[in-house]
Amino acid sequence: MNSFKIIVAGCGGMSNTWLDYAAQREDAAIVGLVDVHLEAAKKMAEQRNLMVPTFSDLSQAIEETKANLVFDVTIPAAHKQIVTTALKAGCHVFGEKPMAESLEDAQAVLEVADQTGNKYAVMQNRRYLKQIRAFHDLLSSDTIGTIGSLHADFFIGAHFGGFRDLMDHPLILDMAIHTFDQARFISGANPVSVYCHEYNPPGSWYKGNASAICIFEMSDGSVFSYNGSWCAEGMNTSWEADWRVTGSKGTACWDGNSNPTYEVIDSNQQSSFINPMKKGIVECDWNGQEGHWGCLDEMFASLKEDRLAETDCHDNIESMKMVFGAIESAKTKQKIMF
Repeated sequence: MNSFKIIVAGCGGMSNTWLDYAAQREDAAIVGLVDVHLEAAKKMAEQRNLMVPTFSDLSQAIEETKANLVFDVTIPAAHKQIVTTALKAGCHVFGEKPMAESLEDAQAVLEVADQTGNKYAVMQNRRYLKQIRAFHDLLSSDTIGTIGSLHADFFIGAHFGGFRDLMDHPLILDMAIHTFDQARFISGANPVSVYCHEYNPPGSWYKGNASAICIFEMSDGSVFSYNGSWCAEGMNTSWEADWRVTGSKGTACWDGNSNPTYEVIDSNQQSSFINPMKKGIVECDWNGQEGHWGCLDEMFASLKEDRLAETDCHDNIESMKMVFGAIESAKTKQKIMF
């Protein structure tokens, strides 16, 4: 018997990842496909040999299929409408980031989740990687001591085309949320304030600002700095960014590709002008699935265990605050308090 009767809203290319995942679960079944362009839903059903009804209206789809879970794989502009419609209709929702296109809309979605009692979890697939799990564990183990600062460099020349090229804040709104959420995950802290300078450098193929420098004060007293560009040609970092975290006992680094490394003060040697250090490489022994599937594993487990998912909207709203706070700071050229 299938515990989860799923409607997929949004039948673009990304929906294949979600459909692939659902196909391998014995307790899940796709019961309908929804897209504002009905032909897209019909084409997806045909391509994947899914004998399910297709719709252009989510409310009708939920009513006719008796679904209890919606996958929201629509564009960001549609997230608020899709999620609130599904929650009010009695469904839980798992969806692509961001929660919404503004903080006010994200908070409105959160209120609907509270009012209905239904759960809404947001895809933050970059939390579900062996190396970042190891990095998180290293930083929480006191190996480098109390965290004083986190620094993330992100430089990639990404030629997407499509809606990203036309966004006002393509880097911060569509990509930086991953890095911001990673900072919260590895530090265990939430944002207190932000100052952001956003700009669009020469050679950029984006309409909006594709580069930004942000300084966040965090709730544990640490500072998180973000230096990023989505139009950097050459010498690219990984998609996971290039990290340096300083602590009271040493420093940990992760380039997004290799295992995290660290250097801590060698207490067995005499201190000096620059203290002698000992080095270490972190083993990655997390055995969960990575990427989207790892996050979806957690989302489904949270429903089965009747608890909030790690990336539930109540948590993800803090990452949203970082995104929209940075945008507001860039616009006003002022420090924003949360």
